[in-house]
Amino acid sequence: MDTLPRVDKYLWAIRVFKTRSDAADACRSGKVRLNNLEAKPSREVKAGDLLEVRKGPVHYRYKVLGLLEQRVAAKNLAPYVLDITPPEELAKAQKPNETVLLWRERGTGRPTKKERRDIDRLMGRLED
Repeated sequence: MDTLPRVDKYLWAIRVFKTRSDAADACRSGKVRLNNLEAKPSREVKAGDLLEVRKGPVHYRYKVLGLLEQRVAAKNLAPYVLDITPPEELAKAQKPNETVLLWRERGTGRPTKKERRDIDRLMGRLED
C-alpha cells in the first residue's frame, strides 16, 4: 500500500461508523482524536496510532495494528485494529436511558391542556 488511509475511511473500514460520511461528520465535529489530537477527516492513519471516538456518552479507544482502505467483515478485523476501550466506558453503553417515554395513539395529535398538565405532573415539573 503506497498511501496511508484517511482517518474517516479507516473508521468506516473497521466498522466504527456505518457510512464514511458519518465518520467524516464525527471528525469535523471533534468526536474523533488521533494520538490525543483532534483529527480532521483527511488526516492519515499509521500503524501504532491510537484512535479515540466519542459516540454518545462512551469514549471508544482503538489501537491501529494494520492499514486497510476497504471495508472487511467484522470477524476479519483482528489483524487491523485492537479495541482497548476500558470496561467502565463499555458499561456506559449498557446503561439504560433514564428518559421517560410516553406513548400516544397514532393520530391523536398534540396533547390537550389537561393532558399536558398530567404529563408535567408525571415528569415532576408541576406540583398538584
